[in-house]
Amino acid sequence: MKSILNIAGAAAIALTLAACDQPAPWARAATAPEPAKVAQNLRLQAVSWNDEAQRFEINGAPLKSGRLWTFDGSTEGFVATGGEVLPASPLGMDLRNAAGDSMLRSPKGLALDGSRYSLVLVRMTRTRAGAAWDGSIFYSTANHGEAGDYQAKPRDGADPAVNETVVLVYDMANLRAGGDDWTSSLIDQIRLDTDDEAGGGFVVHQIAVTENPGATALAMAPVGPTTIAQR
Repeated sequence: MKSILNIAGAAAIALTLAACDQPAPWARAATAPEPAKVAQNLRLQAVSWNDEAQRFEINGAPLKSGRLWTFDGSTEGFVATGGEVLPASPLGMDLRNAAGDSMLRSPKGLALDGSRYSLVLVRMTRTRAGAAWDGSIFYSTANHGEAGDYQAKPRDGADPAVNETVVLVYDMANLRAGGDDWTSSLIDQIRLDTDDEAGGGFVVHQIAVTENPGATALAMAPVGPTTIAQR
């Protein structure tokens, strides 16, 4: 009988000691809830970003990139004049316009064949209201620097509202000024002007220079709803 009591007592002590090794309920680490997936305010466009494939598409058909920047934790060499750029959280590039006519420039030395890659795509979300939307793209080559004689305006995606995500689509084969200069040049650098006044802000998600499907394809209406990207 005494041995049975001793065994029972030992078991009780073991259970007590095991319980002591466990943190109190209030001291245990909380399990983080799954982040909520909120549908973004995306403008319906023929050109969209496929987040799973990590590429731009036009009505579901892939657009081959000569250059693609996704800003995963860095600004990837982009710099701002009249403002600042910082890595956005969790991903992307935060662009803040601190002065009028703020300019966003890519790295130099792109060496892009303009005859093959003549579509510039900028996917962005406006985060702060601005004034006097511009949206022009300028570029430089070995033969000329940035100038009003060589520029383009977006044919789609212009002037996003606050919290609206768009893809700015620039058909560089059909410049606003410059004729066929882009398609007959090796492109060294590109520059994007967003707002002409200070105060505006954007998160730039991706920028690409891709093959151009042509004016007819770019003029087509979007087919079906735009895929919701997660960033």
